Amino acid sequence: MRTKFPILLALAAQLAAAAVLMLVFYLGAAWFELRPSLVMTAVAQGLAAAALGHLFGLSRWWLLINLAFVPSLIALSAFKIPPWGYLVGFLLLLLLNWNTFAGGVPLYLTGEGTRKKLEEILNTRGPTFRFIDLGSGLAGTLCQLSRRYPQARFEGVETAPLVFMASWFRCLFQKNCRVRYRSLWKVDLSKYDIVYCFLSPVPMPELWKKARAEMKGKSLLVSNTFEVPGIAPKQVIELKDWRDSKILVWEL
Repeated sequence: MRTKFPILLALAAQLAAAAVLMLVFYLGAAWFELRPSLVMTAVAQGLAAAALGHLFGLSRWWLLINLAFVPSLIALSAFKIPPWGYLVGFLLLLLLNWNTFAGGVPLYLTGEGTRKKLEEILNTRGPTFRFIDLGSGLAGTLCQLSRRYPQARFEGVETAPLVFMASWFRCLFQKNCRVRYRSLWKVDLSKYDIVYCFLSPVPMPELWKKARAEMKGKSLLVSNTFEVPGIAPKQVIELKDWRDSKILVWEL
């Protein structure tokens, strides 16, 4: 459940935190006449939910969501937003972060420094390679690289609806670049010389199995930051940015 359905564990942490706080505040009111403010209650809920999420084995991304969820609702209530506004906001958030909720893969954006290092890797492959970005986000990497290498073919796959629509439009007028609405697990990796991903620790073991089964000899699997457990990469490029990012390269 931790890897396949993290949203359910996050919800369980929120509910468990609420139950614990209700008991604590009830006893506090009965024994010590404790009456915490709404803000104190929201902060305590966030801290408790994040702590329980850590015990449940959730990633740091989900701990931040648990920490901020109830305090954010309380803060928004000050703006007197109509009930339908919360529904619209939730739907937009869901469409934008679908991969986070469904597969434990947040929307990470590849930085400029990483793109330059990718160019150095691509320079070794000649002018007519095929490149795919698994979870291409807003397609910034695809657009930049496709302009830099006009004879190569660039593809991306994305399943977060709003993100896909934005990236599809960005690539619409780029002849050697396209983005498809498709799960990375349904892509035949044998067609590509370079497979790039910036996912999370959750899918990396299964992605390695898929790459081993499908990718042809001398092709490259390139991961931004996230390792394949127990499999040493052929090359590690430290980016020395604020996220301590690195590029890991495996040759299949």
